[in-house]
Amino acid sequence: MDIKTLNQILEIAFAKRVSDVHFEVDNPPFFRAHGQLLRSKLASLKPEDTEFIAATIMENNQRDLPADFTEYDASYSLANSGRFRVSIFKQRGHIGIVMRVIPPEIGDFEKLQLPAVLSEIIKAPNGLILVTGPTGNGKSTTLASMINYINEKYAFNIITIEDPIEFLFTSAKSCIIQREVGIDTADFGSALKASLRMDPDVIMVGELRDLETIDACIKASETGHLVFSTLHTQNAASTINRIIGHYPPDSQEIVRQRLADILVATVSLRLVENQTNDSLIPVVEVMRTTTTIQGCIRDGHLDEIEGHIEKGAAQYQMQSMDQHLIKLCNSGLITMNEAKRVSTSMDLERKLTFD
Repeated sequence: MDIKTLNQILEIAFAKRVSDVHFEVDNPPFFRAHGQLLRSKLASLKPEDTEFIAATIMENNQRDLPADFTEYDASYSLANSGRFRVSIFKQRGHIGIVMRVIPPEIGDFEKLQLPAVLSEIIKAPNGLILVTGPTGNGKSTTLASMINYINEKYAFNIITIEDPIEFLFTSAKSCIIQREVGIDTADFGSALKASLRMDPDVIMVGELRDLETIDACIKASETGHLVFSTLHTQNAASTINRIIGHYPPDSQEIVRQRLADILVATVSLRLVENQTNDSLIPVVEVMRTTTTIQGCIRDGHLDEIEGHIEKGAAQYQMQSMDQHLIKLCNSGLITMNEAKRVSTSMDLERKLTFD
């Protein structure tokens, strides 16, 4: 492996619109396209190949890979502005790398097939907005689209804290400060505390990974800022449960009160194959924190939230995952089998029949 070969592989990834490139010892490079993992016809990689790739990535980041690392997050840029989010890890004693393709442009809501109500949600003057879903299902892309919408429409000071920086923003009406953990700041907690002294209107935190970061985001929301972040959760109820579960049992009742007061919305995503299996479509649950849902959060009745989302569809432009799946089925965009694969409901087919 040399730099020319590596960059040619990565340029192919951009040209073919794949989402991820895998480099692992004893296997050829793999590409993920439209959700499917595809084995390339290139030669199998040797340990020195993946070591070279990791060293090249770290050189691009102007830092060294820690000698005792087991996993490490970084980014990589091609000369033509192509960017990748990189996960470097150990497997069977060797180095492995997965590189996520970051689109060169930040798509708007329409282009990304996201609900138009997102443009209303982000008008909130303060509070917490969470984008959730499994890895590789569009959280970062959706979050970037929301931040860029604010950037183009409003004169705000926006601070992002990421590990690593993914999408590069260009300040438009807003001023955008992007800080990368490990390069510009020591950790999320320190960066969040510092951000409150940087005259922020909007704060974007790449991911809520630990109690310190979660609590700092809640405090920033409580003090009049609009805060965005992501979580690896399936829906609104599991998102709220995950946040509360990070706190000690004797603090959870107070946290439910705090969260009910500051949570603006959750946007939960899954990507599904379209009818012809040649592209992916986002399925989106949108929960907005109405007075009724605030009560569910305070009282711990999280199992009732999905029902209130479905009842509030018309008035508040909310939708459950099942409601969106049914809409996509009825429009002929996805198959019933694909809808059932994604749905967590046992009676999706009955819902579709009576919709």
